[in-house]
Amino acid sequence: MEHYTFLRHLADSWALLALALFFAGLIVWVYRPGSRKVHDEIASSIFQNEDKPKDDPDGH
Repeated sequence: MEHYTFLRHLADSWALLALALFFAGLIVWVYRPGSRKVHDEIASSIFQNEDKPKDDPDGH
């Protein structure tokens, strides 16, 4: 039972802390300076060939 108690304590404290830090790091990474251009480009990429299909050299 001591093994279970140790793992439970580890999951309750350190895993929660690790997940919280990961989430905070992800939020900081998304809102980092200079990322606006990249996000706007990705968001509009589905409309890139809306008027005319992309020229495909293979004919597919």
